[in-house]
Amino acid sequence: MPKGSLQESTFELFRKAGIKIYADARSYRPSCDDPELDIVLVRAQEIPRYVDEKVFDCGITGLDWILETGAKVEEICDLRYAKSGFRQVRWVLAVPENSRIKSVKDLKGKRLATELVQVVRKYLKKNRVPAEVEFSWGATEVKVPELCDAIVELTETGSSLRANKLKILEEVLVSTTKFIANSSAVKNAWKKEKIENITLLLKGALAAESMVGLKMNVEQKNLSSIVKILPALKQPTVSQLALKGWVALEVILDESEAKEIIPKLKRSGAQGIIEYPLNKVIP
Repeated sequence: MPKGSLQESTFELFRKAGIKIYADARSYRPSCDDPELDIVLVRAQEIPRYVDEKVFDCGITGLDWILETGAKVEEICDLRYAKSGFRQVRWVLAVPENSRIKSVKDLKGKRLATELVQVVRKYLKKNRVPAEVEFSWGATEVKVPELCDAIVELTETGSSLRANKLKILEEVLVSTTKFIANSSAVKNAWKKEKIENITLLLKGALAAESMVGLKMNVEQKNLSSIVKILPALKQPTVSQLALKGWVALEVILDESEAKEIIPKLKRSGAQGIIEYPLNKVIP
């Protein structure tokens, strides 16, 4: 698992998937309530190589580091989350706000700093731009213009770049978090099934992130009009109540829709409306 910026969001995703992981700030071998999992924390940049070399059976890392290392791994599934939430991240070409560099074509003969050296070199080659690319150990935003002419840096919101008076020129790569495994692991029947089980639970946890459940009591005569209000993955579940002429209705819907729908349900006669969060949604 990734140590660093992705660690807490990864732990939280696994918790919602039903797998609890425990680690203190200095621990690199966290404990887990699944005895079949042996977890090691390392930097996301290193995980593709260790999976490729069969040190690890599987791992969680970014598409960016798979491409950067050139690791030969099996991409099991896309896990769309990042350090600050459930979103994609971008590697962008950025320069100072007052720079004369307006596009990648203006980088001919210039120097760029980045952690993603191999990917950036391929990006420059694709655009037929000869330029020097140097590895940055961190704090890349402060290196322009004194130490380099431009940078390629990871961003989710762009706030750090704006704070350092940098502007984005182009998008170099869009990256998402990937669950990966090596070829030996997926050929082993037991390991393959375990990886597939984890995948199902993780994808279910991600699917549930934007969903909520609604429960309510509905008088039978109002049922058809209330069902028309409800968007759902499938038709809502309807159960008879002990009170004659009344039913209990339960439905899953997008959380963003709930605030609009709940008042409509109430006005249409629904009673005892309960909204509750979900840990997993398995289609």
